[in-house]
Amino acid sequence: MPHGQVIRHASFISRVLGRIAMVSNAVGTIAVLVLVIVMNVDVVARGIFNAPFLGVIEVVIFSMVLIVFLQLPDVVRANRLTRSDGFLTVVAVSRPRLARFLTRVVDGIACIFMAIVAYSTWPEFVDTFTSCHYFTPPEFGPAFTGDLFTDLRAATARCEYFGTPGVFTAPWWPARLAIAASTGLCSLLFFFKVLLGGRSPELVHLQKNAA
Repeated sequence: MPHGQVIRHASFISRVLGRIAMVSNAVGTIAVLVLVIVMNVDVVARGIFNAPFLGVIEVVIFSMVLIVFLQLPDVVRANRLTRSDGFLTVVAVSRPRLARFLTRVVDGIACIFMAIVAYSTWPEFVDTFTSCHYFTPPEFGPAFTGDLFTDLRAATARCEYFGTPGVFTAPWWPARLAIAASTGLCSLLFFFKVLLGGRSPELVHLQKNAA
């Protein structure tokens, strides 16, 4: 396949991944709004009615995991992941090619790191998801009844959970899925940055001035 065609296909895939990252960011923003509503309800209920919202601490902890990892891919896409570019900025003024090469090295290391995180967290997601027995006969609890919502509620109750029983509990698998999927997407985004030479806006600006 010609080099130009490879680049076009890679650019298309990179744009698709970028759109997915933007959608994930939007879902994370919705989660932030829901969290704000929950916290305000708790403040009002606690201050006026002396009836605090049970489980608000657990909701905050659970939501923060989802929010961080849902918004992480778009941060990577937009080149806004926190890191020090001071050395690269200085190098870019006089040696833009070296700066581009070092930027790709940094992105390559980030790609490998994110891939390792995704690889290590995926089995944890699988374990927590299979503990619910959504599609397989349960090891304990009520058997399948044939009613979708009844079986779904019973399966969710069987899931490995986090929280305080009787106060607030939630299955772990959505959070584990968010971590694995987010870091996997970040790894792909970094890979295409290495392949296509994606750079931070600051470096681009300095390299254009240097040229």
